[in-house]
Amino acid sequence: MKVFVSHKQEDSAAATRVADRLRTNRADVYLDVIDTSKPRGEDLTEYLRERLAQCTHLMAVVSEVTKVSWWVPWEIGVATERRYPLATFAAGRCDLPEYLRKWPYLVSDSDIDTFVRVSRATESLVEHEVRYKTAEVARATYADRFFRDIRRALGQ
Repeated sequence: MKVFVSHKQEDSAAATRVADRLRTNRADVYLDVIDTSKPRGEDLTEYLRERLAQCTHLMAVVSEVTKVSWWVPWEIGVATERRYPLATFAAGRCDLPEYLRKWPYLVSDSDIDTFVRVSRATESLVEHEVRYKTAEVARATYADRFFRDIRRALGQ
């Protein structure tokens, strides 16, 4: 399990806290604020696509400043296209746009713990299906089951 932590630069402190909590749960994390090799300009898009390809999940850290982000929605779109399990984490009070309400909404360290626990449990349940299905179908099955199970666990 490797989680891409998507966030607006102004939410870097909250994103770092989320990444630390994920690591506490023994999840691997990609967080751009600790990535010293990240390029600027037009090479950044391909670089982020490559980093996302190395991940299995996405956690979008959102706040009021996310509303003016171009990158967070783009990263969510890439992860959605790849059928990654994803969730949003509230870095502060904000009204979520309609499209973000599709995924689980986390507000506490306990919710992050649940995200990791459900991810691992779901992964073990569908692991055998990978042998009999294409990787894309198996990933879609995993994502669908993850969303169902985490909503149940979070009471959503």
